[in-house]
Amino acid sequence: MAGSPTPQFLAPLEDLRQRIADAERAGGAAGRAELARLKSRLEDEARRIAAELTPWQQCQLARHPERPYCLDYVRGLFTDWVEVHGDRTFGDDPAIVAGFARLDGESVAVVGHQKGRDTRERLYRNFGQPRPEGYRKALRLMRLAEKFGRPIVSLVDTQGAYPGLEAEERGQAEAIARNLREMAALKVPIVVVVTGEGGSGGALAIAIGDRILMLEHAVYSVISPEGCAAILWKDQTQVQQAASALRLTAGDLLRLGVIDEVIPEPLGGAHMDPGLAIRTVGSAVRKSLAELRRIKRDELPRRRFAKFSAMGQFLER
Repeated sequence: MAGSPTPQFLAPLEDLRQRIADAERAGGAAGRAELARLKSRLEDEARRIAAELTPWQQCQLARHPERPYCLDYVRGLFTDWVEVHGDRTFGDDPAIVAGFARLDGESVAVVGHQKGRDTRERLYRNFGQPRPEGYRKALRLMRLAEKFGRPIVSLVDTQGAYPGLEAEERGQAEAIARNLREMAALKVPIVVVVTGEGGSGGALAIAIGDRILMLEHAVYSVISPEGCAAILWKDQTQVQQAASALRLTAGDLLRLGVIDEVIPEPLGGAHMDPGLAIRTVGSAVRKSLAELRRIKRDELPRRRFAKFSAMGQFLER
């Protein structure tokens, strides 16, 4: 699999995973004994690393190329998936996936960022960085969801909106701003899950929701640590300091009231057991939708506005 190099702090886990795979292939009594020993070591090592993660390491973990992406959640949680393409203005944007599906028999709208697994798919998906037509496609889907009374599930995982010249020429800022305004007023439940990276306006453009959930090792911030370091210090070696200052971890954002719930990940990260991670996200989404169904549709925009208006308030002592 083509992908980013494994961060150094995860190297012991990757080595143990490879040795476990070798032991599973070996079989036999000796292989089973070795397998049990290696799995125990893997669990201990994963627990140690999880307890010592820095914000920058959390960011690297959120970018792990084996984490589940939007279409993995679609395949693992939903049935009767029908994808919607195009924005009816310019074209289609593969960096954003949008469509209708069923969750436990209930029709829902699903929208999310899609990164690529290998080089060809990464180029096709533009590394999960949407262009304006991607945001307009997402909004087209969400308006249809409102028209037919369908809840919306949004899966966020992008380093940010595409900053290229052609995206700016086609109205990148306007497309993002329109999504923020329109999502705030939609009269259907919206559940947002930050599954990996939540980068700047590129993430926020599909993240105005009634419930904001976040995976334990995901990150969510106004700018990437690299971008922050480049602007404030003009020095990429300051990414660790930038990551700490940005308060981008799930724990930080829960304490600050930016998100509503942290979804636990398998020990060592979602990439260690993608199936379990997907099922856990599914349980959290179902719980949130059940709570939101009890709220009158006309009340949702008012409560959503109050929710986001309260962010950033603080008491000065």
